[in-house]
Amino acid sequence: MRLARLFFVGAALLASPTLTLPASIGTASAAASGGPESGIGPVTKLPLPRYASLKTDRVNLREGPSKDHRTLWVFQRAGMPVEIVAEFETWRRIRDSEGTEGWVLHSLLSGRRTAIVTASKGADKAAIPLRARADDGAEDEARLEAGVIGSVKTCTGSWCRLVVALPSKHDVDGYIHQDRLWGVYPNEKVD
Repeated sequence: MRLARLFFVGAALLASPTLTLPASIGTASAAASGGPESGIGPVTKLPLPRYASLKTDRVNLREGPSKDHRTLWVFQRAGMPVEIVAEFETWRRIRDSEGTEGWVLHSLLSGRRTAIVTASKGADKAAIPLRARADDGAEDEARLEAGVIGSVKTCTGSWCRLVVALPSKHDVDGYIHQDRLWGVYPNEKVD
């Protein structure tokens, strides 16, 4: 009888849409609940939050940290920057540039830094210049529309060196104001 009762309780827990982990798991319970952490990741010991990028062109964003959780969204753009806000075992809670959050397997993420060009503020919706040098007076290497993704090579805290693959010509390497990018923090220095 006791075994049957334990089976019933276990089955009820598995069927439950939300599962609260015991406090004895420590920071993992906070991560599994979906709340962003700050400081050091309990699994990787890397800073939280931090930026990464999607490794493949098909990444399932899940409601919780397991394959049993419902898929909320499927990302289809390798290299897209994401922000890791929490960790739980082999899962990372990420946020995209539009604020959508969910869980992905860590193996689908890359440490390669990328950034997405953000739209101009105010009435001016013009393309953003990618300069030959980190100087507003420098010539344009290209003009980038919002949504273009590039590889971040360096950032000084005000300018970032970005390499962008353009369909009409070879890769373009240049400098863009850091505040025009999502994928690097304000004043962050990247070497």
